[in-house]
Parts: sequence; C-alpha cells; structure tokens
Amino acid sequence: MEPVNRSMKLQLFLKDWHRNKLLYVMMLPALIYYGIFHYGPMYGAVIAFKEYSPALGIWGSEWVGLANFKDFFEGLYFWRILKNTILISLYTIVFEFPAPILLALLMNELRSHLFRRFVQSVTYMPYFISLIVICGIVKDFTGSGGIVTDAMMFFGGDGKTMLQNPEYFRPIYIVSEIWQRFGWESIIYVAALAGIDQEQYEAARIDGAGRWRQMFNVTLPGIMPTVAIMLILRMGNLLNVGFEKIILLYNSSIYETADVISSYVYRIGLLEFNWSFSASVGLFNSVINLILLVTANYISRKVSQNSLW
Repeated sequence: MEPVNRSMKLQLFLKDWHRNKLLYVMMLPALIYYGIFHYGPMYGAVIAFKEYSPALGIWGSEWVGLANFKDFFEGLYFWRILKNTILISLYTIVFEFPAPILLALLMNELRSHLFRRFVQSVTYMPYFISLIVICGIVKDFTGSGGIVTDAMMFFGGDGKTMLQNPEYFRPIYIVSEIWQRFGWESIIYVAALAGIDQEQYEAARIDGAGRWRQMFNVTLPGIMPTVAIMLILRMGNLLNVGFEKIILLYNSSIYETADVISSYVYRIGLLEFNWSFSASVGLFNSVINLILLVTANYISRKVSQNSLW
C-alpha cells in the first residue's frame, strides 16, 4: 500500500503545482532566504561542543562535549540571567501583549474615520523610529533632569538617573516596549476585527445586546483565534528578550536586573571572544524556546482548538 500512497501524494502535488505554479515561484525567494541565512548556518552550532579556535576552524577544534554547558549551568551568573530573562519576558507578556488588543478594540468603537486614522498614525509612528533614537529618548527622559525623573521627584524620588537604579530598569524597559510596539502590533487585530461577520452584531442588537455585550459575546470570540496564535508565537520567544534595546540601555551598575541570556551571549561571545561558551548558551536558549513553543501550541490546541499545526 505504501508505494500506492506515495504515487497518489506525488500526483496530488503535481496537480497542485500546475494549479498554483506562480504561488510556488513567489514562495521561492523566502525559502532561499531561510535556507541560506537560517538553516545553512545551523551547522555552526557544533562549536558549542568544542573549544573553538578560529585558527583551527570548526572541525579542527578540540571536542569537549558538554563541558561548556556544564560551565554555564554551574556558573556564577546562571540563575541571575535566567531569572532576569524569564521575569522581563513574563512582564512583557502580561503588560505589553494585551496593549495592542485593547487599542484595536478601542479603535473599533470609534465612529469617526478621520479620528481613527489620526490615532493609528500617532500610535504606529514610534515603531518606525530607529531603536538608537528610541533608547536615546529613554535615556534623556530618565536621566538626571529628565522629564520622567522630575515627575518621580514630585512623588518623592531622589532625582538621580533612573537607569543607574536596578529597580527601575524593568519598568522602564516594559513601558518603552509598549510605547514603541503596541500601535504596530494592533494592525493584525484590527484586520481580525474587520473580518468578523457584521450580521452577528445585527443579531446581537436585535437580541437587545448593548456595546459591552456585543464586545464580550461577538468581538472577543471573533478575534480569539488570532489572539491564541499570537500568544503561542510569543511563548515560543519567551527567552528571546530583545538584546539590542537592553544593550543600549543597560550598564554594569544594573546587571543585577538587566542582564539577560541574549546580552550575556553578546558580552561573552563578542566582547570576551569566548565563542564556544556563548554558542552553548545560545543553543540552550533555542532548545528551551522550542520546548515552550511546542508546549504552548499543544495546550492551545487542547483548550481552544486553535494552534499553529
């Protein structure tokens, strides 16, 4: 039976190929990109199990097995960077993930198209500002004499640079993430809202449902599949805290709360030239993210019937 099944699958593929030939051609550049820049370099992950030396090359370097992973797990900073990474990621999910959903729901209630376009333009704008500029603005606002620092002084703050205080780093990072990303990320939810059948709202109004009842009984269930998919993707990147912003904002005085896995890999690998050790840390990070992604997808499929696969 197996050769017959293979023959049938091949015939179905060829039939689909002739029907959607142009779509396959359009997909080809993306496949080439991921093959060259994502799957091709994966062979370099083997340096995590070696004492890598550029002079000897990847295959000529000494094999050390799990020694680099052992050094990382037993290292002085393992629990600190793992804790910081998980806390910042969870805070981001709790506070930043719902923000674009709320914005999309609010914009969906606006009746003035002109005002809606204005709100969209204002909230999208920070996403297109360079990250260097964003971090410069954050430093200016939270530095000595900055507008945020002065506001904190009004409520009893000491007026010192906030990014020198470990306690302030996480709130500053989360607030800046919300400000920069919530407008842009709301686009997908606005699109999901536009796809809800308007007859459902008419039926709800006939049944006497007000605006709140319509939101909870029609709007939220209508976008819930999109929310579930986005949450699964976010869980798959739980340990991938954006190191660019953290590196641009942090300093040695706040490593206690600001140093995460990605910034630690950058510091150890590029600044201290310990490539094998940093590769092992990065590989550990990727494996944990893969496990979280599969687990979140499994739970979502069981609970809500929505999943990536």
